[in-house]
Amino acid sequence: MAGRTVPPHRAVPPRVAAAEQVASEEEFKKSCIPEVGRLLGLAAAAKPHGTIAESGTGSGVGTAWLHSGLGPDARLITVERDEKLARRAAGVFADDERVSVLTGDWRLLERHAPFDVFFCDGGGKRDDPQAVVELLAPGGLLILDDFTPSPHWPPRFDGEVDELRLFYLTHPALEATEILTTPASSVIVGTRRA
Repeated sequence: MAGRTVPPHRAVPPRVAAAEQVASEEEFKKSCIPEVGRLLGLAAAAKPHGTIAESGTGSGVGTAWLHSGLGPDARLITVERDEKLARRAAGVFADDERVSVLTGDWRLLERHAPFDVFFCDGGGKRDDPQAVVELLAPGGLLILDDFTPSPHWPPRFDGEVDELRLFYLTHPALEATEILTTPASSVIVGTRRA
């Protein structure tokens, strides 16, 4: 509708815009989409005193969405393998001591666990899913994006059973579900059982 304003809760947070600018300058094309970003902000807001983690910082777009819901007593730790991207993303949060951007392998997060929210967007998701689950605190939220929706059970991808998705959806330590974020993408959201 012409002339309609965007409600404040639907506007893109300034740090998200700054991280998107970094992505553009670095020609980084794997940033978090807004539909997932809003879910990240909600998850962080649900744990106002929590320890929030992200694997795969990229240019910091997902980090910025998590930051948009970050409570005053919460902390956010994110890790990125690419040194230049990590440095640029750290610049977006340089004025906020609650945010730490680490450079290196995703396993650097282990020393900061357990996590109340873990957005596993990079390392760990595919190469060591059991370790990912073990980094969650009881009641901790796990968010995994970049899945292709499947109307089948067990879920399929490219005609084969999607073993990775099945692992998270049926893990005995998780209560998990798949949520459609766009017609062509979905996320798995799970909580670790106590």
